[in-house]
Amino acid sequence: MVRNFDGRPLEPAVVDRLLGNALRAPSAGFAQGWAFLVLEGAEETKRFWAASAPHPGDDARTRWPGVQRAPLLVVCLSHEESYRRRYAEPDKARSGLAEGPWPVPYWHVDTGMAALLLLLGAVDAGLGALLFGVSDHDGLRAAFGVPDAYTPVGAVAVGHARPDEPSASVARAHRRVDEVVHRGAW
Repeated sequence: MVRNFDGRPLEPAVVDRLLGNALRAPSAGFAQGWAFLVLEGAEETKRFWAASAPHPGDDARTRWPGVQRAPLLVVCLSHEESYRRRYAEPDKARSGLAEGPWPVPYWHVDTGMAALLLLLGAVDAGLGALLFGVSDHDGLRAAFGVPDAYTPVGAVAVGHARPDEPSASVARAHRRVDEVVHRGAW
C-alpha cells in the first residue's frame, strides 16, 4: 500500500485498463452489483478530500498529504438491490436470498474483489495504489450525487509512487500459517 504519490497524471488508457479489470471481478450470481466513482486530477480529488472529513470540524485535506497527490481516486460502491433482483430470478429464487438475510453480504465482498483487481492492476502497470475507507458516506453522497442505494466500500488511490517512510503497520509481522490455517478441523 503506497501512501505517497508524485501527482503526475495517468495515461487515460491505463485508467481504462484498471477499470476494465475491476469489471471482471467475480460476483455472486453474476449480479455485478458494484459501481465506481472515478475522480481524476487535482480538482476532482480535492473535492473528495474536502467531502470526506470523518467528524465535524475535521479537515480531511490536512491528513495524508502524500495520498492526496494521487491523480486517481476510485470510490468502489456496492449495490445490494442488484443482488436481491438477481436472486429473485427463476434460476436463483429457490435460494430464498431475494428477500431473506444473506449469511454474508456478497454485494460488499464482490465490490472488495473489484477493488483488489484495481490494486493488482495498478501494480501490474508499475504504479502505486492504496485501498482506504471512506469516513463520511453522507458527505460523499452530497458532494458527488451518489444515490443512497450505493454503499461506499472503500476508495483506491492510484498514481506514481514516491519514496515514503513505511507505515507503522509494516512493523507487524504476518501471522504464521499455523495461526490461520486449520486443515481437516479447527
